[in-house]
Amino acid sequence: MSRELDAQTAANLHQAQVKDGVPPQTRKVPFRNIRDLLSLHSKTSGGKTFLIFYDADGARQALTYAAFNARAHQAANFLYEDLGIRRGDRVATIANNHIDTVLIYFACWLIGAAVAPQNVAEDDRRIAFILRNSEARVCFARAEYLERAEAVINSVDGDEGAPNIETIVAVDGKPCDRYPNFREALRDRPTTFLGDASGAKSADVPLGAGTEATAALDDEALLVYTSGTTGTPKGVVLSQYNLMVDALSISQWQAITGNQRTMCVLPIHHVNGIVVTIIAPLYVGGSTVLNHRFSASHFWERIAREGVNVVSVVPTLLQFLIEYGQGERAAGNTIFGGAINRRDLAHFRHFICGAGTLSVKLAAEFSQMFGLTLLHGYGLSESTCYSCFLPISLSWEANQHWLLDHGYPSIGCPIEANEMAIFAADGSGAQLDEGERGEICIRGHNIMQGYFKRPDANAETFKFQWFRSGDEGYYLRDEAGQPFFFITGRIKELINRGGVKFSPFDIEEILLEIEGVKVGLAIGFPNDYYGEEVGAYIVVQDGAHVAEDKILDRCRAVMSFEKSPKAVVFGREIPVTSTGKYQRLKLQALFSDWERTQFRP
Repeated sequence: MSRELDAQTAANLHQAQVKDGVPPQTRKVPFRNIRDLLSLHSKTSGGKTFLIFYDADGARQALTYAAFNARAHQAANFLYEDLGIRRGDRVATIANNHIDTVLIYFACWLIGAAVAPQNVAEDDRRIAFILRNSEARVCFARAEYLERAEAVINSVDGDEGAPNIETIVAVDGKPCDRYPNFREALRDRPTTFLGDASGAKSADVPLGAGTEATAALDDEALLVYTSGTTGTPKGVVLSQYNLMVDALSISQWQAITGNQRTMCVLPIHHVNGIVVTIIAPLYVGGSTVLNHRFSASHFWERIAREGVNVVSVVPTLLQFLIEYGQGERAAGNTIFGGAINRRDLAHFRHFICGAGTLSVKLAAEFSQMFGLTLLHGYGLSESTCYSCFLPISLSWEANQHWLLDHGYPSIGCPIEANEMAIFAADGSGAQLDEGERGEICIRGHNIMQGYFKRPDANAETFKFQWFRSGDEGYYLRDEAGQPFFFITGRIKELINRGGVKFSPFDIEEILLEIEGVKVGLAIGFPNDYYGEEVGAYIVVQDGAHVAEDKILDRCRAVMSFEKSPKAVVFGREIPVTSTGKYQRLKLQALFSDWERTQFRP
């Protein structure tokens, strides 16, 4: 990355990676690389279960540390010897949650290569851009996505494609009749990765020779792309050290130890699923349960069966669990499904919740129904994953206070890997005091290595030696002086009505209080008179009827006319990122009928 940065930006970025005066070269982890970490647990706890996987049909598979280490090395040799992947290369994946996907990630890290995971929910043109921009040499595609991968990469539909991809590798866990000669790593001919049955060299064979095969902490590990609503996606470069230092801080904050088990229900093409529920338990020698996808009907049963202690979720999944609990209760079952009760969940400690927008209303409903602790947090791909959480040491009453009593659920306090502050939202570099709203900024050892091939974005993002999140927020101190941060919205999504800016989160809390409203989003839409006006996009609860005038009247009863929605659009679909963040800007076009309207009190 350093070769892509001018001297000033490189200096600013380096300062943004300093934590309390300690530069990232002073390591907070004792390992040489991820291979060193995995090898340690394989040698000292080889018979201990590391990874449990439930596939789409509910079939269970488990690997011990020793077995996982052996298969990861086997896959690494397949990459190195059969595909010619070397340290510093990039490998793309078009896959879902699966043991094979995790093995591919670790195989890359063992030899110092980087992974560029794709979100299969994205459109083909966007995936083609990311594959092309990433400069990946090989793309691993699960069988169900193989034809799509070939079309995207080879520009079947006439788009630019990704000519940098030399080999497409089919990943399906069984011999591939269509491409039997998987060792022939030829252009445009998919090979087949068969995991344990691939025929690759055994794990005992060293990976190449010399220093070129020895990964370092500063080697690129992940190239993940932001899911913004405008412009081309930006590639976030994360090193092996970024992954490990954030995993260390997360495990410390969440009290995840070697005898603890997490569960992953989030997609592992995103840093949340990768770092929180795979690398963090690995770091401490714990274990994790990987699910093909989230299923409310299997969620509590698997927590009970597998002895899960901590689960990382996004707010959308909390809503699904509430609806499932309501349905189960109506059917005469427990809210956890069937006969599962709280005694079956005695080992479960708490939820980690972040990534999407958590409203006070949703936090209150979930807490009231389940009585389980939510450790709300915040972070971005650019800060590897999480940067802050509510403290685990809070009493139930204190936890509820910070979640419910301030208009926004607090995102908590900074973790060990980084520090946080609030700066003026205009980018002037002025640091703000307690209670003042501005841009949330972060610096520390978990800050990315930069945006890939985006000198313009890097210069702006690090211009005053902190990482600028683009999120608006503030902080309050508790009686001990500890800062508790809050997020009030994306700065680009703030509604600028005639020069006065309103946070959509403020308005949405009011919308969610209206009976019958399932989801209420405040949308700033273009308007000839005020630049932007306030609209409300409403999804009603099943079977409910909510009139437009009821929504407008309720908002104007508790907010000023200027801040209240002027137009209402009802719908069923909401554009979200892969982690459940609402993409409000994509809804602006629905309010085009009111672009020339002057709204009066």
